[in-house]
Amino acid sequence: MSKRESLARLNLIIRKVKRMPSGFEEISDYLARESEIQSYNFVTSKRTFQRDLDDIRLLFDIDIQYDFSRKVYFINVEDQPEVNDRILEAFDLFNTLNVSDRLSSYIYFEKRRPQGTENLFGILHAIKNRYRTIFSYRKFWDDETTVRNTEPYALKEFKNRWYLVAKDLKDNAIKIFGLDRLADLQITKTVFTIPENFSVEEKFRYCYGIISPENELTEEIILSFDPIQGKYVKTLPLHASQEVILENDDELQIKLKLFITHDLVMELLSYGDTVKVMAPEKLADQIKSLHYQAASQYS
Repeated sequence: MSKRESLARLNLIIRKVKRMPSGFEEISDYLARESEIQSYNFVTSKRTFQRDLDDIRLLFDIDIQYDFSRKVYFINVEDQPEVNDRILEAFDLFNTLNVSDRLSSYIYFEKRRPQGTENLFGILHAIKNRYRTIFSYRKFWDDETTVRNTEPYALKEFKNRWYLVAKDLKDNAIKIFGLDRLADLQITKTVFTIPENFSVEEKFRYCYGIISPENELTEEIILSFDPIQGKYVKTLPLHASQEVILENDDELQIKLKLFITHDLVMELLSYGDTVKVMAPEKLADQIKSLHYQAASQYS
């Protein structure tokens, strides 16, 4: 069995057990059905299944346990909040992309591909082992390439691009580096320690995108969408803080708690006339001004 099939089988086992505690026979039946659907051979023996559980523990840090009284395998989600649906989603996408040559008549993929992903595994290795990294970096608005010596803290995804959250040792500031502008990655053997008071989750808790302002206050943002666009915003929320405060035949109003950043402004502009900023007034004025500026280019 190929590594691709093995990874896909591990992903399926996690999904099955996470969805519902199941015995080995149920899991085997599920894998057999998926084998027919995906044109792979996911069928496994009890012995191989036990090795799969060890691999899941090692690769995903997910402990699938066995309940002897019910004779089922299960994941205690309360004890393992790190079971991340986005990781499983990524493996689903990975598997779909890898079979796309066999499904080219049925799936049309976006032709654009983000650059810089060749460094993902190296950077993940450095983050996990707390190794300092050195790389060349070039900003979009600067022709000069600089060498950065960093302590990598985490990776962040935004709009199909990947970003490194790291401390730049030049000024000890935590910065965001786009992987598509990063080259010549070197992983050193110099170990560092992440400050106890630093949390990537807290840094981006009230951010839309990758910009995390310092010494600024969050804003209560109220947006009104037309009913059609509102359906899209409900099914794919703009942010975890999104709360529906009004919904009728004319509009959908949502409330968000966020910093007002360039990323957020660009997102709101992309909705055109399907959204109106109700609050705060300064954000409404900013969006209005930018729409006027855009329209003036065609006058």
